[in-house]
Amino acid sequence: MGKHSEITKRFLLAAKYQEIQALQHLSSNCRTVEAIKDMIHQLQRERGMSNVFLGSKGDRFSEQREHQIENSQECEQDLRSLLKSLYLGNHDNGQSMRLLSSITFALQGMDHLPNLRDKVSALQVNTLESTNAYCRLIAGLLDVIFEAADVASDPEMTRLLVALFNFMQGKEYAGQERAWGAIGFSESHFDKDICDRIHALTDSQNQCFETFSNFADEEEQTMWASLAESEVAANIQRLRKMIDALANGDGCSSELSEVWYDIATQRIDAMQLVEEHLTTRLNQQAEIRIKQAEDELRNHELLVASLNSTPAHAGSPFTMLFDTSVRGLRGADMSEEELSESATLSAHKSFYELIRGQSQRIEEMAVSLLQQSKR
Repeated sequence: MGKHSEITKRFLLAAKYQEIQALQHLSSNCRTVEAIKDMIHQLQRERGMSNVFLGSKGDRFSEQREHQIENSQECEQDLRSLLKSLYLGNHDNGQSMRLLSSITFALQGMDHLPNLRDKVSALQVNTLESTNAYCRLIAGLLDVIFEAADVASDPEMTRLLVALFNFMQGKEYAGQERAWGAIGFSESHFDKDICDRIHALTDSQNQCFETFSNFADEEEQTMWASLAESEVAANIQRLRKMIDALANGDGCSSELSEVWYDIATQRIDAMQLVEEHLTTRLNQQAEIRIKQAEDELRNHELLVASLNSTPAHAGSPFTMLFDTSVRGLRGADMSEEELSESATLSAHKSFYELIRGQSQRIEEMAVSLLQQSKR
C-alpha cells in the first residue's frame, strides 16, 4: 500500500508556511512603498519651493516653504516609525540585505535634511546645490522602492510594483522639471543648459510613463490619459514653449516663478492620485494573496490530519513515478497515453494532487515573471 512519510507531509506544510511568510514580507514592503511615496511627494514640493526661495534671494515662498517643511517633517516621522516597526526588533525577519541597506542609505540622507534646510534658509547654498541635494535623497528613497519590488514573487504584485516604480520615477522627473523651471523663472532668465535639462527631463518622463502604461490596468491608463489631455497639461506645454523662446538668455518677470510652480504642482498633484490608486491596489492584492495562502494552508492541514487516520487503499504506490505530467519522471518503454491508462492512483491521490498543484503553481509563477521581465 502507498503511504506518504511524515517528513513528506511536514515539507508540504513547511512550503506553504514559507509562502505565507514571503507574502507577509511583501505586504510589509508594500506598506513601506506607500509611506515612501508620500515622503517623496513632500520632498518634491519642498525642493521646488526652496528653488523659488533661493532664486529670489529669499523674497518669494518664504512662508510657504516653512509650512511645507512642517509637512515634510510630519511625513518623515511617520516613515521612520513605520520602518522601525517593520524591520527592527526581529533580526531574522527574512528581508533582503539589499533592501535593508537601501533603507539605511535613505535614512542617512534624511538625517542631514535639517542641515540642508538651515543652509537654504541662510542662503548659503545656490539653487543647483539645493536641487542636487534633494535629488540625491529622493533617488535614495526610490532605490528602496526598487528593492522592495525586486523581492516580489507574485506575478500580479510584481506587475503593480513595476507600474508604480516607473510612474514614481516619471513623477520625480516631472518634479525635477518643476525645480529647474523655478530656477530660471525666479532668476528672471534661462540659459541653454537649463533648457537642455528641461528637454531631457521631458523625454525621460515620456519613457517612464510609457512603461507604466504597459503594466497599468485600464482604470489607471484612463486616469493618466485624462491628465495628459487636461488643461493643466496644456498649460505646461505653453510654459515649456515659453522657456524654449527664452533659451537665448532674454529676461522674463520673476513673478512667473509662482505661476510656473503652481501649474507644475497642479500636474504633479494629479499624478499623486494615480500613485495612490496604484498603492491602494497593491495593498489590496497583498491582503488577498495572504488570505488565499492561509486558506490553502488550513486545507492542507486538514487533509494531512485526515490522511494520518485513513488507511491507504491497495494499488500502485508509485503514483508520481507513473504520472507523465511530472517533468523528469518519464517511463522508458511506454508512451504517455499508455502510462496514463495504466497508472493506478493510490488512496493518497488527494495529498499527491496538493504536491503536484503546488509545484505547478511555482513553475507557472516563474514563467509569468520571466515573460513580464522581457516586456
